[in-house]
Amino acid sequence: MNKNSSNIMALSPTTSNKRETVCIFGTGDFGRALGHKMIQSGYPVVYGSRSTQASSLIPKDAEVLSHAEAAQKASIIIIAIQRQHYNFLTSLAEILHGKVLVDISNNVKLNQYPESNAEYLAQLVPGAKVVKAFNTVSAWALQSGTLDASRQVFVCGDDMEAKQMVMDIVRALGLTPLDHGSLLAAQEIENYPLQLFPMWKFPILLSFGLVAFFFFYCLIRDVIYPYVYENKDFSFFIAISIPNRICPILALTLLALVYLPGVLAAIIQLYRGTKYRRFPDWLDKWMLCRKQLGLVALAFASLHVLYTLIIPIRSFVRWRISSQIVSQALSNKTEPLNNTDAWLSDSYLALGILGFFLFVLLGITSLPSVSNNVNWREFRFVQSKLGYLTLILCTAHTMVYGGKWFLSPSSYRWYLPSAYMLSLIVPCIVLVVKFVLIFPCLDKPLTQIRQGWERNPQYSE
Repeated sequence: MNKNSSNIMALSPTTSNKRETVCIFGTGDFGRALGHKMIQSGYPVVYGSRSTQASSLIPKDAEVLSHAEAAQKASIIIIAIQRQHYNFLTSLAEILHGKVLVDISNNVKLNQYPESNAEYLAQLVPGAKVVKAFNTVSAWALQSGTLDASRQVFVCGDDMEAKQMVMDIVRALGLTPLDHGSLLAAQEIENYPLQLFPMWKFPILLSFGLVAFFFFYCLIRDVIYPYVYENKDFSFFIAISIPNRICPILALTLLALVYLPGVLAAIIQLYRGTKYRRFPDWLDKWMLCRKQLGLVALAFASLHVLYTLIIPIRSFVRWRISSQIVSQALSNKTEPLNNTDAWLSDSYLALGILGFFLFVLLGITSLPSVSNNVNWREFRFVQSKLGYLTLILCTAHTMVYGGKWFLSPSSYRWYLPSAYMLSLIVPCIVLVVKFVLIFPCLDKPLTQIRQGWERNPQYSE
């Protein structure tokens, strides 16, 4: 009986549905959405507002009082107003003393003020316990219930007990609190919602740069050159032919750039003889955005597949095929099947299909919902072993496609090689260096270094 009783007593606090009253200063979009969500989660909510008149916008189960009256009813007060309106809080300093103030504000640009909004709030009301939270959740997500994209809530504050109280509220709302430490981290948390795809910036800018380069490169070779020397107008190539050259080139190049930093990191570690020294900043940033580079590469590969599927219905292709048929009919001669060309064509297509299949598999396993369900060894096998196999297949696909034209003088227009030849440079470098690194004389010391061995122990400081 005693054992059962103790279990019941231990469970009773967590199974109770009773919630403490939460005060919200501000009746704007976010304040109303957050209050509605809290009421749904069982929290009594009281609003502090300049106007205490009833409004249809306020959740019907919430009470609206003056700021002073509302603050007296709760120990946790959520400040859902902009920084420029904080000054009135100084007149409530005595009432707010010892209470938990949750700052949820954001700015309109990065590092807009010398200190964070939360730190500024703490300076205005020094007797309160300020916690930064909820600024990464949108009012729309709270109202619609679609919180999958913004389920994480960053929390920081100097008072551990106050921070824990806020994190309990976050969990009660069905969100995931992430402790970011002291209030000094508030500036970083406030900057987070203002960052526009921070990890995608380099991959996207690089992709735009490569697209522009290869577009003008192909334009010169495939449109301008025939017009100047052969008086042929192939300007319609801009719509399908040139994009269908650019997409596979970008896909293969970006895929190689996913694995190039790993090869460079291995060379640096072998040269230094230790894994305890930081890589150069440019290499660190490059390695952090490899997932994004791979997904952009997959997007270009998918476009290449779509462009290829519509080739048979193009007017230019149908005209060329019909011209060949008429030419054979007029000459009363049928060209025999060339088995070598047939093998090359089928091999080229087979390598492309297999490469694209593995490409899609890499993209799927990079999704958090998938990667969270595999262990590290499985994830590394797919992303590393199958990743290099994908790079090999895609490189072979390109080589088989144009291998017979490497030494053909007609393929060099204005001494410029075909664009697909340029796409082989980075992948071949990566594969050759990787092949050299798997030699036992290099692979063994590299494995030892990554396990903690050092050639010069003084670098471990």
